[in-house]
Amino acid sequence: MDGPDTAPDVLVAGECLVDFIPETPGPLPTVEAFRRRAGGAPANVTARLADLGPAPYFWTRVGDDAFGAFLAAALADAGIPDRFVETDPDARTPLAFVAHDDDADREFSFYRDHTADTRLSPGTVPDRALDAVTWVAFGGVCLSSDPARTATLELAERAGTRDCTVVFDPNARPEVWDGGFDFPDSVDAACEVADVVKATPEDLAAAGVDGDDPDVLLDAILERGAHTAFLTLGGDGAVGRAGGAAPWGPAEATHPGYDVDAVDTTGAGDAFTAGAIRGLADGSGLTGAVSLGNAAAAATTTEPGATGADVDRTVVDRIRDG
Repeated sequence: MDGPDTAPDVLVAGECLVDFIPETPGPLPTVEAFRRRAGGAPANVTARLADLGPAPYFWTRVGDDAFGAFLAAALADAGIPDRFVETDPDARTPLAFVAHDDDADREFSFYRDHTADTRLSPGTVPDRALDAVTWVAFGGVCLSSDPARTATLELAERAGTRDCTVVFDPNARPEVWDGGFDFPDSVDAACEVADVVKATPEDLAAAGVDGDDPDVLLDAILERGAHTAFLTLGGDGAVGRAGGAAPWGPAEATHPGYDVDAVDTTGAGDAFTAGAIRGLADGSGLTGAVSLGNAAAAATTTEPGATGADVDRTVVDRIRDG
């Protein structure tokens, strides 16, 4: 495992918010009590990459308020460098209330109207920082409003020109797409600048891709410009496909997932993304990346909240070894 002083080789960009996790299952109107947790898909990816080592950089923006202070402290506790963690004096920190049913499936209610995460500014991450990393990852929520949309796509385009591998997760959240931008068009724009795309069938359906055949869905991702595609299938595991342009391709991988006692699936897909990035970055190839991603995702579901469970190398290896 990498030591605490190992330089980051990944930069993650996007929202960091406070998840309010229910103490009991049921729809949001029936939940009486919540627990506060750090969340946001890019933040979850960042935390899981830190667990697996080495800790990445994280470009995000929180409000100058109590919730922002809570998130900044949580990131510091996770060992995330604060180089690109910004505090916005003129905007609030975004919030999300989560509900889940008896099978740990979730629904969300977001509070992010003109919040700090929507105010990322182009050019904040300098070229020298991109030259120091080899991977850049971002998600779909930050594409729903400007200036964060422009800033994120500008970062991804610039990273690609500086030999970084760019990773995109659409992370469809219909509740946040009310600012005039179109989700399918945004996914297409992101896939054009991404090398690796991780998605779910639900993400692709929201992006206008018809069908539920994993082969068709993987091809749909590759046809949009990426050289590597991952499709996560919940309890059925995940599949991956890489074209000839991928350093680890051409290749295909299928994994049925790992059987654990799931408590909360919040953040499982983000943990998969972190595991897949770490596997590819460490030279494990497509098959190893799918296996590591599934193990990280399975471990994440065993405790409430996106980052409540331990997902370090020891835990992940124990899951993979059965």
